[in-house]
Amino acid sequence: ISAIASQVVRKVARKGYDFCVMVVGESGLGKSTLIDTLFSSREYSDQLNETLTGNQCIERTLQITPRSIEVTERNTHMRLTIIDTPGFSDAVDNDHCWEPIVEHIDSAFMRFLADERGLDRSNINDTRVHCCLYFINPIGHGLRPVDVVTMTALHKKVNVIPVIAKADTLTKAELKTLKQAIRTDLDAYGIETFVPTVDDHDPTPSSAELAEAMPLALVGCNATVEIGGRSLRGRVYPWGVVEVDNKSHCDFLLLREMLIQTHTQDLKDITTEVLYENWRRSKLAQDPQLGSPQRGSESLNASRDQEQFLADSEAELLRRHEAMKRDLEEQQRKLEETKRQIEEERKRMEGLRTLHKEV
Repeated sequence: ISAIASQVVRKVARKGYDFCVMVVGESGLGKSTLIDTLFSSREYSDQLNETLTGNQCIERTLQITPRSIEVTERNTHMRLTIIDTPGFSDAVDNDHCWEPIVEHIDSAFMRFLADERGLDRSNINDTRVHCCLYFINPIGHGLRPVDVVTMTALHKKVNVIPVIAKADTLTKAELKTLKQAIRTDLDAYGIETFVPTVDDHDPTPSSAELAEAMPLALVGCNATVEIGGRSLRGRVYPWGVVEVDNKSHCDFLLLREMLIQTHTQDLKDITTEVLYENWRRSKLAQDPQLGSPQRGSESLNASRDQEQFLADSEAELLRRHEAMKRDLEEQQRKLEETKRQIEEERKRMEGLRTLHKEV
C-alpha cells in the first residue's frame, strides 16, 4: 500500500499537471513581475511588456488575457495557465468592472461541464481557475469598496488569495496594521478566502505559518544583486536591501511553496469538489436537462440530422446544377439554330437582290 504514493507521483510526472492562476488588481501593482518571479520564467513578462500602440494599450485594459507557459522542475511538467486582468478598477466609473472576471470563470465551468457530458472524456482540458491572486493596493487602510464587491462576487467561484502588493513600501508596523485591517474587513463582509487547513497529521509545517501570514505581503523582483559576495533577488534602496527570498522581508517564499509545492492539489480539490460542484448543482437546479444522460444521444442525433441535412442540401444543389446545365445547353442549341436560320435567310435575300440587278 505504501507504494501507491510513488505510483501516483510517477503518473503525474509522466502525464503532466494542469494549473490555472488568475491575477486581479490595479495596473502598476506588479502582477506580471510577481508571476515572473514565482515561476522563474521570462516568457510571460516579455509577452506582457511588449511595445504596444496607444489603441492597443486601451484595448488591453479591457480584455482578460490567458497565457500558457511550461514550468519544469525535477522532471515534472506543469502546464501553467496565467489569466491576467490588466487595468482592473482603473477606470473613472468602476461599476460592474468585476463582471467580465466572473463571466470568464463561469464560462470555464460551463466548458468543463460540456466536456463531462461529451462522448470522449479521456482528454478533458481543465481550464477552470484554481486560484485567484487578488492584489490589494498597499496605499490604504484596508479593503476598498470595489475590493469588497469584487471579492464577494468571486469567493464562491474560485479560491481567492488576497495579497498585499509592493509590501516594501510599508514598515513592519504599517504592514501589521494593514493585515489586521484586511482580516477585519474580510470577516465583517463574510468573504471566504483560501486558508490552509492545519491539522496534527499535516506533514507540512508551513500550513500554520501560512494561515497566520494571511493576507500575504509580497515583493516582486526579477533583478539579481550582489550583496556580500552572494547573488540574490532583491531591490536595493539607500537604507538597505529587500530580499525577495527572505521570509523576514516578505511572504514570497510562503506563496511560492503554497502554489507549487505544498497546497497545489488542495487548491485543485477545493475547485473540483466544492466550488465547481456548488456551481454545477445550481445550474442543474435551473436547467435539469443539462445533466440528463440523454443529452449525449440528443446531441449525437442532432449531429446526424445536421449531416443528413448537409448531404441532402449538397444533392439538391447538384441536381439544380445539372438542370441549369441542361437548360443552358438547350438554349445554346436554340441559339445556334436561330443563327443558322438567319444566315440562310441572309443568303436568300442576297440571291434575290443579285437576280433583281441582272433583270
